Amino acid sequence: MKTERQKTDDLDRLAGLIERIKVGMMTTLTPDGSMRSRPLHTLLMDAESRLWFFVEAQSPKTEEMEAHDHQVCLSYADPEKMTFVSVSGTGRVLRDRDRMRELWTPFVEAWFPRGVDDPALGLLEVRLDKAELWDAPGSATMRMSGLVKALAGDRSGMGDNVKTAGPRTAAPGDEIK
Repeated sequence: MKTERQKTDDLDRLAGLIERIKVGMMTTLTPDGSMRSRPLHTLLMDAESRLWFFVEAQSPKTEEMEAHDHQVCLSYADPEKMTFVSVSGTGRVLRDRDRMRELWTPFVEAWFPRGVDDPALGLLEVRLDKAELWDAPGSATMRMSGLVKALAGDRSGMGDNVKTAGPRTAAPGDEIK
């Protein structure tokens, strides 16, 4: 996965965490009103805070997204490092072959063996509306120390929780540290 420089430090931090975790669970709303999640390998978080994925252009996930105002949620987790990310956004499927060539990797070929010219291939672009991250201190020792302190009433060592808005929805006061 690649990341491009973001418009804020919080968005840069978010991009770095997504880059490290790579695979997100995308949740859509099904026709019966239940939620359904499936894994997607993140290709890029571009400078406009858009996340990019290869998908089958006509599939239940894209149909569910389109039926519900294109709203999706992506969740990323690295439990070993106690890092978690949630992204809410608006998705759309594109068939931009030039962009597909830019983002193509041999890894994608396992799902799309006919390559970039596969008529089933699409690019899912998710425009970030809001995101939240939870990130604990670096080492296992530091995390354990933070937990022990928290049990004694001092939560300062438990890590950060940051909420941020995407560049098109950001307003003064949206970023919380």
